[in-house]
Amino acid sequence: MLMTIGQRLTIRTLRGWAIHVLQEAGAIHECEEHGWMQDRADPHARERAFDNARGDPPAGVSSNAAEAAVRDVLNSIGDTCPECPPD
Repeated sequence: MLMTIGQRLTIRTLRGWAIHVLQEAGAIHECEEHGWMQDRADPHARERAFDNARGDPPAGVSSNAAEAAVRDVLNSIGDTCPECPPD
């Protein structure tokens, strides 16, 4: 039986890659109703995301640029959905 192991996801932009890294690390999640990305404010998940970005950047991207892309995405995401009513 033929099996593929560890096939990399094709991502078109560096921002898309950074969002994927943050989601895999559990640092961000998506609003179930509206689809907005939300920061989970988990420092351990953020550190995992930065470690993953530095350790396995996309082809042709330096580890510093990959880390900066993750940081830019984190800085652009809030911790609440702008469409959800306040609690």
